[in-house]
Amino acid sequence: MKNLIYFILSRFIKCSGINNKNGGFTLIELLVAMVLAVLVITPLMIFMINIMDTDQKQQAKATTEQEIQAAQDYISRDMEQAIYIYDSDGLTRNNNSTTITSSGIKDQIPPVKGAPNCNSSNTSNCTPVLVFWKREFVANSVGVTSKTDTTKDDGFTYSLVAYYLITNPSGTSPWSSSARIARFQIRGPVNLANADANNDNVTNDSNSNEKVDIGYNPPPLGANGAALKEKMNQWKTSLAATGSYTQRVETLIDYISTSGPLVTPCSTPKLIGTTTSGFFACVDANEILAQVYIRGNAFIRLKNNNSLSYSQANSAYFPSVSNRIQGRGFIYTK
Repeated sequence: MKNLIYFILSRFIKCSGINNKNGGFTLIELLVAMVLAVLVITPLMIFMINIMDTDQKQQAKATTEQEIQAAQDYISRDMEQAIYIYDSDGLTRNNNSTTITSSGIKDQIPPVKGAPNCNSSNTSNCTPVLVFWKREFVANSVGVTSKTDTTKDDGFTYSLVAYYLITNPSGTSPWSSSARIARFQIRGPVNLANADANNDNVTNDSNSNEKVDIGYNPPPLGANGAALKEKMNQWKTSLAATGSYTQRVETLIDYISTSGPLVTPCSTPKLIGTTTSGFFACVDANEILAQVYIRGNAFIRLKNNNSLSYSQANSAYFPSVSNRIQGRGFIYTK
């Protein structure tokens, strides 16, 4: 009996000793495992990278589409108040007091007449595309019985508004290296007896003692000329010959394309800007009507360089919108 127990215990101890020995993989087994891992993991990694890259591109396209649509809506609402829109004649001619049919306002607005962000040092990079007069609503701007009356009524004023295409080839921060659309405005007084002299303009008007923007002069409705176009093209700023505006040309939207398809959207005299840019317009000054085109550049959101030009193959990266805008403002002649 003792011999049997001894035999069983000895066999158990021997087996335990064998099982306690350290095990491991051979070099061949490790190499095979590594090869299998590479074959399985690499395609998965490539798949995930492609998904992330595609998602990034789609997000850039969607963001660009939303922004240019928002910019188009903003410009449309602004221009619906227009009483007059300058066509290419008004924006490419300097003021001419001798021959009124050859007059324009090119030298009366930025960049020829300097303003922050758009002045004579970058005339080729700051191009006026949409310039118009509008009759602007000003809430709570008129006292009921006096200028200091706490009970206020609403009033109206005239404003000159300009939208510019500003290119930025050097990619100066914080803007992209493509182009952007910027807005400039000078606003006049509310011409009513009890107009508030403390609304948010900056210089006193000698007639109403109300504050107006620097450089403002009213639209020249009483100027010589048979047509409204001839009258409006004679407008002159109140700035001195060497003066400049203090109002900034403020950016409305960035990531605008600097290239596009060759198209002819309207006849040459009415075209303002170039059709291969990302912001141009067709203007009928007589009808106070404009067709506005905006094209974005989603590619530049992914890589901050302007190396990719528009082509039919990559047109998805250059979403565009256009809108036909009719000025519905009216000239108050009383």
